[in-house]
Amino acid sequence: MMLASIGAVAQQAEDLGTHWVHYSAINTSQLSPQVAGAFGIQRSSSRALLNLAVLRKNEDGLDRPVRARIRVQAVNLAGQRRELELREVVEQDAVYYIASFRIHNEERITFRISVRPEDLDGPAREFSFQQQFFIY
Repeated sequence: MMLASIGAVAQQAEDLGTHWVHYSAINTSQLSPQVAGAFGIQRSSSRALLNLAVLRKNEDGLDRPVRARIRVQAVNLAGQRRELELREVVEQDAVYYIASFRIHNEERITFRISVRPEDLDGPAREFSFQQQFFIY
């Protein structure tokens, strides 16, 4: 469960009713060389990593990871848009979606996320969050 520790302190969650989406965005220079190497992630102060996990809420309180169709659009303050290419990572009982991308110092990015869990009928759910990145 190497990726579970990525951004654990900065991790946030979005409540989609029947599911949770846990997410974090960190500078890849914060990753240990072992974690970065294991997942083929370039460690750099000018790159960031978005990490998402979708969990189905259960009555027993033990939420279960599920696969999902996820689309992420990153938009900076200048209005430049880019689609982030997510990679699915399966580790034991966990499913994560990660994307690495270039950042600039003090850049504020709005992430627009569309999530459709595989065990949910109907349209995708959408939410957004902002993160500012610093190069050091």
